Amino acid sequence: TLLLTATLLAACGNSEPPLGELSRFEFAERYAAAWSSQKPRKLAAFYAEDGVLIVNNGAPARGRDAIEDKARIFMKDFPDMVVRLDKLVEENDRVLFHWHWTGTNTGRGGTGYPIDMRGYEIWTFNEQGLIVESLGNYDEEEYERQLGIR
Repeated sequence: TLLLTATLLAACGNSEPPLGELSRFEFAERYAAAWSSQKPRKLAAFYAEDGVLIVNNGAPARGRDAIEDKARIFMKDFPDMVVRLDKLVEENDRVLFHWHWTGTNTGRGGTGYPIDMRGYEIWTFNEQGLIVESLGNYDEEEYERQLGIR
């Protein structure tokens, strides 16, 4: 029975390698999937404990809890949100993650309008292979136009 228990535990365990052991491409694909997952904690796990996410030079989300809160807002506002990896570019010690984001603003007080946006994040990593800083960028004017705000 000990062998059976060990076999069952191995079968039920997480067979995916830790985030820091993934290639940058695999990391980016899983990151995009995390944004699409409606699980903000899953997204925050890609960041170092003291990681920072800044979107369009706005107020920084510092630490995993703050990053989780920021992700939760986007996920609630766009419950059908899908983020896809468009392109990945490695430049010296930074990685540019180009993404394609679609969804419908049907969350809290939403406009009901769909969005189809492209943008990018500039990542720097720690020694464990987690994001220390992400500088996100997208066209806010176009975003507001698509939402019917402008």
